Amino acid sequence: MPQKVQGVIARAKDAPVELTTIVIPDPGVGEAVVRIQACGVCHTDLHYRNGGINDEFPFLLGHEAAGIVEEVGPGVTEVAPGDYVILNWRAVCGQCRACLRGRPWYCFATHNATQRMTLEDGTELSPALGIGAFAEKTLVAAGQCTKVDPAAAPEAAGLLGCGVMAGIGAAINTGGVTRGDTVAVFGCGGVGDAAIMGAALAGAGTIIAVDVEDTKLEWAKGAGATHTVNSSSTDPVEAIRELTGGFGADVVIDAVGRPETYKQAFYARDLAGVVVLVGVPNPTMTLELPLADVFGRGGALKSSWYGDCLPSRDFPMLIDLYLQGRLDLDAFVSERIGLGDIEAAFTKMHDGAVLRSVVVLEGATA
Repeated sequence: MPQKVQGVIARAKDAPVELTTIVIPDPGVGEAVVRIQACGVCHTDLHYRNGGINDEFPFLLGHEAAGIVEEVGPGVTEVAPGDYVILNWRAVCGQCRACLRGRPWYCFATHNATQRMTLEDGTELSPALGIGAFAEKTLVAAGQCTKVDPAAAPEAAGLLGCGVMAGIGAAINTGGVTRGDTVAVFGCGGVGDAAIMGAALAGAGTIIAVDVEDTKLEWAKGAGATHTVNSSSTDPVEAIRELTGGFGADVVIDAVGRPETYKQAFYARDLAGVVVLVGVPNPTMTLELPLADVFGRGGALKSSWYGDCLPSRDFPMLIDLYLQGRLDLDAFVSERIGLGDIEAAFTKMHDGAVLRSVVVLEGATA
């Protein structure tokens, strides 16, 4: 029988979000209903609210989530009721050209639930990234549920569902950071700090954090940065070269996603170094670089999609590291809030006052 629960929607472009009743259908073939325990407030949700993703309003927001599988539909074998899961937005298909080439982290046909959740009047909702987890319960494709150790606090675990995984993966999966590398990270919000943690986890020797705000640079130190550069008063390219023997960093990660920071990242890398773009640019942005410099500096210019992660591989591994005390996911949780506090959380996030506000629902651990 369909269930009525409370959820947070964006009804129109730039309009404040609303807490309202939504209807969750019974799970169909290949689907699961998940009771949400915690969900992070991500910049992507704000982009949805502001019309920066598409215009398929109303949106059911929220996607960085952990919870308990409550019910599954026919044909589901990946998870069962009672499983503790992190939700992911890249449920690989196994059949597209990327999957068949053994590169499922690039899957071009990821699964979402076929049915739509609705408002009480029948209006269909567009779930953010196919998840819609600012709600007491949500309907997803079963492949979007990744089982992890239930000992992990949902406030921390859920963050792997988007921003933290994007940053860690940008360093380890896309950038290929390894022992002794020099790494620079532009932008020290949640994704950038996760990239710093990933670089430290991989054994980088020098990790340089770049931002325009001293508060964020302090956060970066806590994440593992060995050096910091405030680019509002210091040329970051020159500073990074000075800190790397005049050469530039082996891996430079742009967690901002603007032409200005990308150019700085490009020129701050060593010859044959790697630039990784993980910050999401505005669709109107363009980039101009001398082609001779692109050729002459060698190396690689990469984009990182979701940290090029494979949830079934990466989520359980990172949760194990968290439980061992080797990956401090708790450090990203700036505050715990309720479903009614999300609009205020968007303001704090926009102002750079928090790494992550996390919605905690009944039944989650503190």
